[in-house]
Amino acid sequence: MRRLENAFVTLNGTVLVLGLMAMSVVLGWNVVGRYLTGNSLTWADEVARYSMIWLTFLGSGLALREGAHAAITNAQEALPSQGQRALRALILLVLLGFFAFMVWVGIDYMNRMAVQRSAALRIPMKWVYAAMPVGFALMIVHLALIAPRYLRAGLQHPEETALG
Repeated sequence: MRRLENAFVTLNGTVLVLGLMAMSVVLGWNVVGRYLTGNSLTWADEVARYSMIWLTFLGSGLALREGAHAAITNAQEALPSQGQRALRALILLVLLGFFAFMVWVGIDYMNRMAVQRSAALRIPMKWVYAAMPVGFALMIVHLALIAPRYLRAGLQHPEETALG
């Protein structure tokens, strides 16, 4: 199971790196073209904008996994260990419910945008808005994978676990 989880995390990270590289190449090409020839790619801004939207949602699960989202831990740390575990279980349930709700809302919104097309690329906006349900579905998977460790000990940052 651990190998499958590592493969999933690696694949998620690789997709992010490749997406960021592609976005950088398009934007770099556009800047160079604008200054060397006086012309720019008409679709480059859209590609950059939509890539950034997708990269944000695709990376949110990895950020969740690393504890990089905003969190208030003072109340949790003030509780005894059983209370901490109960609070973490409640947090997991609330997050799971919120992520599932956002997948549902994202699919609904994505379907509402199916008839609209982007200005330059002329792609259905449905594919741009698909980033939301896909990203929240990935967050559900990441949450499910880290839930047992989180319930036992909370989120351990890499530098904390290295120090013991």
